Amino acid sequence: LYGILRLFKSGRDSHTYTAMLITHEREKLLNAMVFFVSKTKHCGVTKLFKLLNFLDFEHYKQTGRSVTGLDYFAWDYGPVPTALFFEIKDKPKDDLNSFVRFESRPPAEDDSKRPTKITPQHQFESKYFSKREMQILKKLAYIYVDATGDEMSRISHDANLPWHKTIKSLGEKKHIDYKLVLDDKKLPRSKEVIEDLTSEYEETKALFR
Repeated sequence: LYGILRLFKSGRDSHTYTAMLITHEREKLLNAMVFFVSKTKHCGVTKLFKLLNFLDFEHYKQTGRSVTGLDYFAWDYGPVPTALFFEIKDKPKDDLNSFVRFESRPPAEDDSKRPTKITPQHQFESKYFSKREMQILKKLAYIYVDATGDEMSRISHDANLPWHKTIKSLGEKKHIDYKLVLDDKKLPRSKEVIEDLTSEYEETKALFR
């Protein structure tokens, strides 16, 4: 990224380097959804949201950027990517419909909720993911293969995770800052290095808007 910034600021044609900044975040989101739905059991909307959250925050913790580009908010039952939530609730875009299908099922006798069945409609495409991203995807699917949505919610409420920190400091429905994950003492890189990488990445993206 330092090289990209130097090239841009030196007056070179920005169009030449635009391709270097293509993140494929939408493609990664859609394929991550297919991956988790295909590779784990009981993967309704609640579990899917938690897996996406873990994917994004774990990758941010290691590199200073998320995988999908989603923003998460601290709802009462866990971190929710609200843009995706309302897209699913209101009218999924054509590309989302082509990757997964959402179908509401009758609630169980002891549950007033209407669980949503998610069915993959597209083959998973690994070409959009880095080696690190694939490792995290596979690790999460392996760890949480049998977990239910309720179990995932309880896990996401852990006091050391960003959702709990946001609820405690700001209250419900507030944006969960990715940098909260950097409070973890078991980081592969220092907090300062991650923050520098993040700032540089955001600055570079802004130059090409």
